[in-house]
Amino acid sequence: MKQPKHRGKELLPLSVIEAAHAGDTAAVEQVLRYYEGYINKLCTRTLYDGCGQPHVCVDEFMKRRLEIKLIHSIVITV
Repeated sequence: MKQPKHRGKELLPLSVIEAAHAGDTAAVEQVLRYYEGYINKLCTRTLYDGCGQPHVCVDEFMKRRLEIKLIHSIVITV
C-alpha cells in the first residue's frame, strides 16, 4: 500500500504516533524530526547587527519551547 501524502510530503504513520504516545523515545524523536522544518519556520527571526545588516536566524529558545510543548501534547493523555 502506498504511503499517504500531504502536499508532496509523506505523512507520519499512525503507528509512530501511537508508539510516541506510549512513551517510545525513538518514536518521539521521529515525530520531532518530522515537524522540525515547520518549527524552524515558526521560530525564524530577522536580527540586525550594529551596522544595521539583517541576519536571519532561528530563535533556539522558542524552538525548544515548541518542541517541549509538542512532546507534552504527545505524551500526556487528555
